[in-house]
Amino acid sequence: MKGPQRSCKSETAPAQPGLLGTILPHDVESCHRLVRRIGERRTASAQGSDTVPATLETMPPAASSGGLLRVLGTGFGLAVTVGGTVGLGILRAPGEVAVQLPDARLIVGVWALGGLYALLGALSVAELGTLAGRSGGFYVFARRALGLYPGFVVGWSDWLAACGSAAATALVLGEYAGRLVPSLADHAVLIALSALLGFGLLQGRGLRWGSRTQGLTSTVKALALLGLVVCCFAVAGPRVPPSPSGPAVPAGLALLAALVVALQAVVYTFDGWYAPLYFAGEVRQLGRAIPRAMIGGVLLVTAIYLLVNLALLAVVPLPQLAGHSLAVGAAAEAVFGSGGETVTGVLAILILLSVLNACTLTAPRVLFAMSADGFFVRRAAAVNRGGTPWVALWASIAAAAGFVLSGTFKQVLAVLAFFMVINYASAFIAVFVLRRREPGAARPYRAWGYPWSTSLVLAGSAAFLMAAVASDTRNSLWALALLALSYPVYRLLRPARPDDGTDPPNADRTEPFPEVTGVSKR
Repeated sequence: MKGPQRSCKSETAPAQPGLLGTILPHDVESCHRLVRRIGERRTASAQGSDTVPATLETMPPAASSGGLLRVLGTGFGLAVTVGGTVGLGILRAPGEVAVQLPDARLIVGVWALGGLYALLGALSVAELGTLAGRSGGFYVFARRALGLYPGFVVGWSDWLAACGSAAATALVLGEYAGRLVPSLADHAVLIALSALLGFGLLQGRGLRWGSRTQGLTSTVKALALLGLVVCCFAVAGPRVPPSPSGPAVPAGLALLAALVVALQAVVYTFDGWYAPLYFAGEVRQLGRAIPRAMIGGVLLVTAIYLLVNLALLAVVPLPQLAGHSLAVGAAAEAVFGSGGETVTGVLAILILLSVLNACTLTAPRVLFAMSADGFFVRRAAAVNRGGTPWVALWASIAAAAGFVLSGTFKQVLAVLAFFMVINYASAFIAVFVLRRREPGAARPYRAWGYPWSTSLVLAGSAAFLMAAVASDTRNSLWALALLALSYPVYRLLRPARPDDGTDPPNADRTEPFPEVTGVSKR
């Protein structure tokens, strides 16, 4: 059932006799300014620009935030950052990093460097979250700063990646459940579908249910990982010096190449540092909550990752750690013996439940924002009384279930990994574009260290993109082919206006006070 919609008309006091005669000269001037702004917008539209003028774009379309509840705070932002970022990557990536950098100091250093990259990204992109004030993540920034077609590409790739991640998470959850309970071993797909359905029903109850579940699962996950860290340090013996016969540490250009490959694996485990941006239209005290959640979340994740790696190095010899497909499993076996496999399975399930909740929260927000702008059926912008975009939610659950049943999520995620780096870069570019185009726009938070910090992470994104193309040329070519095919699809789905077909209908809305008329504050 569609949530109550408040129109501008319903929020305006009824006309009173004699009110027209009380209009002052400055009110007339305000009307003239509004007419001039509308005229400027018509002129820009007639020129065929895909970019919405800043004067109107600074106000989020009312339909794009209608019915969403501003009930979230910094605590939720921290929970969704930890929940959406700390996944199975931290269980596996340490072994990959140790192959490239067989030295404990280099291993810890590259994880700290990955945390610094994510922190600089958060310091920059948090500005966009407080500036836009719309839920939807990278799509919102790309559309506003770069135009409709870049927004289309970023939005659909981000949504498909979120649905594919949900499918992968649910299926791996089923596989680990089968390891813990042998009778479930042949039912991984059924467990995955049941998990998706269960989280869909949970999110459908309302935003508060999803946010509380995120807080609970993220806390349990963090405590479980920290418990393992404490156990590792408790049983760790005296440090054994590295064996001279072990793999040699690379030097020169070989060290630089190894560092890039290792850092690429680390950065992928930090993917999710931007999670609070998907809920910008549902956050109270936006100017404080978004930066605090993003920066604090990255610091928490970095601390967890550094502690886990130090714990692994304390109990697992470096030659054994290098190349291990499940490094945390090796540490659990060293600490708990034969019970290590069970501990690893329980830990993995706790991690996966938190990630799956985050995926089923974020994916619908992307589709919701695109639907409000005309890139999907308008019905998908409907919000129920609990503040959940319910049509977008079930469309996302259905897409994830389709990936599970078809078994194509691995190929989809491999191709969309190319777009993940592009989405990063588009957000960093958007900071520069909007600083130049909208210098007078209200910015409750301004990027720390701008422009140098933003330039640094943008350069890092470009380097990761080149590394991704070099390391996986086949899927990169598929990604380029998909990008080429996206333009005809965009032309078909392009939101049309009656006059020139340039901008989506919602971009033409000029209701005052969109924060009040478009968002229910319960």
